[in-house]
Amino acid sequence: MRVESCRVESFKVLLIASVYPRFEADLEVPWLRASVAFLKKAGCEVAVAAPSHRGIKGHEIDGVRVNRFRYAPAKLEFLTHDEGAPSKMARNPLLQLLAIPYIISGCFSTLRACFKFKPQIIHVHWPFPHGFMAFFARLFYKAPIVLTFYGAELLLMQKKKWIKPFLKFFIKHADLVIAISSFTAKKTKEIYPREIEILPYGTTFDMGNDIVRATLAPATPFRILFVGRHIERKGIEYLIKAAALLDSEKFQVRIVGAGDLTEKLKEQAPEQVLFLGKVSKEELAKEYQNANCFVLPSIVDSRGDTEGLGVVLIEAVEYGVPIIASNVGGIPDVVIDKKTGLLVPEKNPEALAAAIKELAENEDLQKSLALGANEHIKQYFSWDAIIEKQMGLYCFARK
Repeated sequence: MRVESCRVESFKVLLIASVYPRFEADLEVPWLRASVAFLKKAGCEVAVAAPSHRGIKGHEIDGVRVNRFRYAPAKLEFLTHDEGAPSKMARNPLLQLLAIPYIISGCFSTLRACFKFKPQIIHVHWPFPHGFMAFFARLFYKAPIVLTFYGAELLLMQKKKWIKPFLKFFIKHADLVIAISSFTAKKTKEIYPREIEILPYGTTFDMGNDIVRATLAPATPFRILFVGRHIERKGIEYLIKAAALLDSEKFQVRIVGAGDLTEKLKEQAPEQVLFLGKVSKEELAKEYQNANCFVLPSIVDSRGDTEGLGVVLIEAVEYGVPIIASNVGGIPDVVIDKKTGLLVPEKNPEALAAAIKELAENEDLQKSLALGANEHIKQYFSWDAIIEKQMGLYCFARK
């Protein structure tokens, strides 16, 4: 689809999502928050429709109105935020009962937001179940519907076959369908064959695009950084197993974040693996600045889930850190083997350890990968380029 010649000054966009930051310091969906910030910078007006969490009411954050819809008593409003709803429902199937009031309340809340805000675009993130809300609203308020797929909806469809007809309807009748990676686009086309636009997210750091370091961090010990939630699909256990194959005096693995698997992972970890927990933005910046490489050892987990893109890789690149990652999901959109990083097979600690050693022993490779990745990110993952394309896609959707 050609969008280059389609230009407008601004749009009014109603964004529908299952998760949005609840307060200023909330670290939920930072990429979505950054996207909204850059849309505003481009001149758009944005409002959000999202579920309440434990009773919180509508509020403003970053100058954006967040319309919160209530779907249960406050103590039961924990279906979203902190962890994906599918994971929570997998552990406790009774939570599926909340999906009915969630959808019904979301439908009417979205309709109210449409009449009050009068958007020119309704942009749905995570189309199941939020596609119901957008298409219900369009029965009474005419506006183009844009869907963005991340991959979680496709995983849910594998478990719940009855979801596929609804997703097929949403994809077929939406004015525009977006996926965050080529992997997700391919999977979406398998539901209904239509043109899918690929529109990733950029970094969540406000740093600019020329951050590649002139000098590398000290090489002893060689610092290997991981940042992310401690969940199965991140594959942290394979990084820990790889660490056990490395010289403990020459290599150190630093793991930032937390999750359900943290304590289990700590029990498996050798002495050269350090768990830093959740850290502040300032502390995280220092970790990136002092890292010699960044590793994302993601896997296809037991539920069939994997990385839709791997935005954290983009953040590492912005700090000039060479990257190593598993060849799964949307990761190859960011990591081109031997050019922008090193790709390794999933669930293979031996291959991961070998890649780390190769990088540690070759400073020229470190520099070339960091420079190659930086150029790749500037071309395909800069917010300026992403928002320019997004505005063009909005214009196309309104035709």
